[in-house]
Amino acid sequence: MKYVASSPLPVSVEDAFAYHERRGALQRLVPPWESVEVEKTDNSLAVGSEVVLKTSLFGVPVRWVAQHTVYEPPRLFADTQLSGPFAKWNHEHHFEAVGEHSSLTDHIDFEVPLGVVGSMLGSKTALGKIESMFAYRHRVTRDDLMLQAEHPMGFKRVAISGSTGLVGKQLGSLLTLLGHEVIPIIRKDNGKPAAGQKTIAAWSGESDKLADTDVVVHLAGKPIASGRWSEQTKHQIRESRVEKTRSLCESLAKLQAKPQVLICASATGIYGSRGDELLEESSNLGDDFLADVAREWENACQPAVDAGIRVVNARFGLVLSPQGGALQKMLTPAKFAGGSLGNGKQWWSWIALDDVLGAIYHAIAEPSLSGPVNFVSNEPITNAGFAKTLGQVIGRPAIFPAPAFVLRAAMGEMADALLLSSARVKPGKLVESGYRFRFTDLTEFLKYSLGRERLESTA
Repeated sequence: MKYVASSPLPVSVEDAFAYHERRGALQRLVPPWESVEVEKTDNSLAVGSEVVLKTSLFGVPVRWVAQHTVYEPPRLFADTQLSGPFAKWNHEHHFEAVGEHSSLTDHIDFEVPLGVVGSMLGSKTALGKIESMFAYRHRVTRDDLMLQAEHPMGFKRVAISGSTGLVGKQLGSLLTLLGHEVIPIIRKDNGKPAAGQKTIAAWSGESDKLADTDVVVHLAGKPIASGRWSEQTKHQIRESRVEKTRSLCESLAKLQAKPQVLICASATGIYGSRGDELLEESSNLGDDFLADVAREWENACQPAVDAGIRVVNARFGLVLSPQGGALQKMLTPAKFAGGSLGNGKQWWSWIALDDVLGAIYHAIAEPSLSGPVNFVSNEPITNAGFAKTLGQVIGRPAIFPAPAFVLRAAMGEMADALLLSSARVKPGKLVESGYRFRFTDLTEFLKYSLGRERLESTA
C-alpha cells in the first residue's frame, strides 16, 4: 500500500528541512498517545545512520530498526525499515519551495506481514494508524514553524530548570528544533548529563555560568500531586518553589552580564477557589495553601526584577497531555465510564501542553510581557463538561461520578485544592500581546493528542 500526504509550511524550504535535521526532531514528532521509546539514534539523517525504536504491537514488545537511505538537503531524506512490525516500509520526506514558504510531502510504501491474509486483516488498521500519526506530525511541524515565522528573533541561549519534567523536556526539544541552544539547570545529584550536553549547577556554585545565557526558564519544583499532603510535604512544596526561586534570582541579580528575561513558573492556584467569578491577572488573590505558596513564589522573583531583568510569572492552568499530568491520570477512569469529580460544577482552566510551549516562546520574544501572565486557554470548562467531552472523544459515556467525600477520604486536603477547586481564568495578557493559541476547543485538542484525527492520503 502507498500513503502520500502533503501540508504547506510557513517557512522557507531551508528552515523546514533544518527543523527535521536538528537533535530531538524524532522525539518531538512521536505521537503522544503512542508508547514509543527512542532506544538508539545519532540524531543524523546521513545515509547509513540508524534509528532503533522500542514500541509494542497488541501488547507485544517490538523493536523497530530503520536506516536512512537518501540525504539530499534541503529537498529530500528517506529511510527504510531493516526490521520491525511491517513486512516493508519505505518513507520519503520531500520538501519543496512554494514562493517564500514551502511544503512537506510524505511518501510511504508499506506492506503488513503475513502476506495476503495480513493484507486483508491488517492493512486498514495500519493505514488508520498512519493517518493518525501523520495528522499529528504535520500539525505539530506546521505549528512549531509558525512560531518561528511569527516570532523572528536571533539565536538564544536558554537555561531551563526542571528540564526533565513534562513541560521542560518538550520545551527543550522545541527550542532546539527552532535553532536555539538549551542548557539544563541541574542539581549536582541529578546524575550524569548526556554526552556533550552543557549543564549549569545553579544551586551548587556554578551560577556564574548563567552569565552566558540570554533567557532563563525556571520550572523546577516538587510535584504537588505526588501524594497526600503531610506538613513535611507542604514544607517541601513551598521550599522547592520559594527558596529555590529566591536563590536563583539573587544569583541572576549579581551577574555582570544578566539574562534578558526570566520566565518563572507559577500557577492559577494563586487565585484560590472562586466559583463562577471570571479571573484575570489583576484579580484579587486567594488565601489557601496553594495561593500562599504561589504568592511567595512570585514575590521571590523580586531580586531579578530589581536588577532590571524582565520577569514573566507564568500562571499555569491545568496543563493537558496524555504523556503526563491530569489528562494521563484521567484516561483510565474515563475508559470505564468515569464522570465528574464532586458535583462537577467547578471550573477547570486548561491549556494544551503545546500552547504552554508556544506561550513561553512568545513570552521570550515579546518585550511587552512582564509580571503575572495567565497560561490558560480562552475557553475554560466545568469539570462535568470536561468529563463529558473526554468521554465523547474516546467513545465512552461519562456516567459514574466520584463523590467529593470519597475524594477527600482518599486524598485529604489535596482533593479540595486540586480537584474540587473552581478557578475560571482568562488569558488576558497573552491575548492582548497577540499570542495565537493552537487549541481553544477542548474536543479538537483531545482528538489531536489522543490520535482521533486523520490525514488521509492524497495519492
